[in-house]
Amino acid sequence: MSLSNSILTAIYSKRLKAIDRFRRQPWDVQFEQFRLLVGYGAKTEYFKRHGFGEFGTVEDFQRRIPVVGYDELRPEIDRVRAGEENILWPGKVRWFAKSSGTTGDRSKYIPITRESLEQCHFRGGKDVMTVFAYNNPRSKAFDGKTLTLGGSHRLDTMGAGAQSGDLSAILIHNAPKWVGLMREPSMGIALIPDFEQKVEAICRRCSRQRITSFAGVPSWNLVLMNRMLEYTGEDNLLDVWPDLSLFIHGGVSFTPYREQYKKLIPTSQMKYMETYNASEGFFALQDNLSTQDMLLMLDYGIFYEFLPLKDLHEPARAVTLADVETGVNYAMIISTNGGLWRYMIGDTVEFTSLAPYKIRITGRTKSYINAFGEEVIIDNAERAIAAACAATGAKVKEYTAAPIFMKGRAKGGHQWFVEFDAPPSDVMLFAEMLDKTLQEVNSDYAAKRFRNTTLMAPQLVVARKGAFYRWMRSREKLGGQNKVPRLANDRRYIDELLAINAG
Repeated sequence: MSLSNSILTAIYSKRLKAIDRFRRQPWDVQFEQFRLLVGYGAKTEYFKRHGFGEFGTVEDFQRRIPVVGYDELRPEIDRVRAGEENILWPGKVRWFAKSSGTTGDRSKYIPITRESLEQCHFRGGKDVMTVFAYNNPRSKAFDGKTLTLGGSHRLDTMGAGAQSGDLSAILIHNAPKWVGLMREPSMGIALIPDFEQKVEAICRRCSRQRITSFAGVPSWNLVLMNRMLEYTGEDNLLDVWPDLSLFIHGGVSFTPYREQYKKLIPTSQMKYMETYNASEGFFALQDNLSTQDMLLMLDYGIFYEFLPLKDLHEPARAVTLADVETGVNYAMIISTNGGLWRYMIGDTVEFTSLAPYKIRITGRTKSYINAFGEEVIIDNAERAIAAACAATGAKVKEYTAAPIFMKGRAKGGHQWFVEFDAPPSDVMLFAEMLDKTLQEVNSDYAAKRFRNTTLMAPQLVVARKGAFYRWMRSREKLGGQNKVPRLANDRRYIDELLAINAG
């Protein structure tokens, strides 16, 4: 066991016991979180307005407190931003994580309380280190520094003394000093607002540092890593950082990028650990790197509910952990120590295990194609892309898909706009495998495709190199937590991309 891992395991042994407890007694721990949360909530105007008190039951909570999205909660959040106290959480909220979400253009301001910082976001980061160090005692992942490519680290002052910015900025400004000794880049570089300038500065500084791990969104880190190789003239990242051994990733599926990272870091010693965290909270982490599912973290000040995706417009059908099933797509609903009450975060998940509770992210409640009743979700798309790549030797850099709407007597279909790092050996075979796999994993899609009843075969458009990057830059969405929308039920994004591709 490396010295750093020995120290981490010793320091966080108490956390390992706590994690083991919620593995064995999940509902006991969740009910404790519920009681703690409603104790805080009972002091707020929001609870008083809905007639819910400190000693109410879970069932009463579900009857009285409505399921909401950001738009429904926005009036209360705007009041909190203006400095009003005891609206959604006791006292005054000083920080707000600014997020546009995956596909929206309007900014959201997610309240970040001291409790959510300490008990959720920081605890999640520590648990990533703890769990990895315990499971990989010989790894050198924490012997050097962690390179973190987050969003803009600038905080903007709002009214009443509050500050807003990317979650990464709020975390860095509130983190203990020892965290700064373990991470790169420096604060000065992290504060650079322009993504391309930031990447150049990171290359100049970090090519000379001992980087043993890195963290962030796979797509944007891939841009940084490729630029690092251009800057140094090396063939792979091990020539730059010989002890590189861990990538902590999240935000988008890692599946389309896995082979590209293996090429950049050609060693079996490299580990990839997925986390599920967002501005709204830290939810899950991959505790077993041999599987693709993640352990749901149950003692972070979050009470979970799950609404079957088929019942998306019937919130009364939401269930607690006690009643979830494996193999069902659920929209996730959270009540948090950040003052979000029965908040539908917009992600969909599927349980792969109930003892302990493990999940995988399947998509977004607003990111799908269902123009013809086919109900294609991101999980379907990821599986189809992976199968098409395996059949043709392709490596996909980015992709998005949208419906082709019926015109006159013409039938509908799907259009896939795909940018390759390595092109397929046979473009037609790639499209055929995409279609075939979608039919295998989605019976609704298969029914619509049967004998071209409703849907014609998908149309594949091969993007020019850099098309997605140019599109994101035109929208001022480079870097950080900005993500390419994989699926859309209209043609807004794909038509913009097609126009850029033709330019």
